[in-house]
Amino acid sequence: MPQKEYIAGEEAGLVDYLLSLGFKRTGIKQFLKYRAVSVNGKTVERHDHRLLPGDRISISSEKKALSAGVPKLGLKILFEDDAVVVIDKPEGLLTIGTEKERTKTAYFQLNEYLRERDPDKRERVFIVHRLDRETSGLIVFAKTEAAKRRLQDNWAEADKRYLAVVEGVPRKNEDTIAGYLSETATFRVYEGRGAKNAKYAVTKYKILKKGGAYSLLEIAIETGRKHQIRVHLSGIGHPVAGDMKYGAAADPLKRLALHAYRLSFPHPLTKKRLDFESRMPRVFDQLLSRTKA
Repeated sequence: MPQKEYIAGEEAGLVDYLLSLGFKRTGIKQFLKYRAVSVNGKTVERHDHRLLPGDRISISSEKKALSAGVPKLGLKILFEDDAVVVIDKPEGLLTIGTEKERTKTAYFQLNEYLRERDPDKRERVFIVHRLDRETSGLIVFAKTEAAKRRLQDNWAEADKRYLAVVEGVPRKNEDTIAGYLSETATFRVYEGRGAKNAKYAVTKYKILKKGGAYSLLEIAIETGRKHQIRVHLSGIGHPVAGDMKYGAAADPLKRLALHAYRLSFPHPLTKKRLDFESRMPRVFDQLLSRTKA
């Protein structure tokens, strides 16, 4: 990767020196944020770094600096264009904020990333669908309201698949679970028409691997209801490992063993089908291996 190099002629602040060379303040912030500036071979991130006469300043290309930007809290951007952004979300991170938490969310972090990358473009993302805080994996965000509407209007064409490690081994190798889901005043979802806003939900599963105390399932959902997979699997007596809220006996991984690993949908503008896949968390396989009969 080509770099630009400069030699300081006198003592000066790093930012002031780069401004004197014609760099814009916004660009300098980006260089420092994404570790694109080095002085005498050592990476510099501090805005108040002092240069001495003879210091050698190297700057990676702006393209490298910007592309090196990774959103905070472990988000991985798998695809981005003018209409959509597809990310791989870590477990433990909300998709969108709540009354108690506004910033530790995929939504907030993506918006901050876009704003910091290029403040003049005023880019932002729009929610299309969500994953539970405890679930890791693939999410698509829209970058315009029009793209959001088109994605949601055609969401029935999306293919969403999950991997789940569950307690025990289901009696059937594959099956469909269907029924109504309701929610209590304390936000616990349960099977049945107990509430006026009960919603019909359909979940399909297939056993991929059997351990001893646990099994690995591939899950396909035809509806996207809150906690749908977790409640349905608990309802057949095989809760997701670590899902203490819905009947799991233990939390061996210190996380919910549910991962959105495959996502396919038609692009909102081109209509071309986009397909993404996220590797199963390694700890899932480790859990299955150590419990194999």
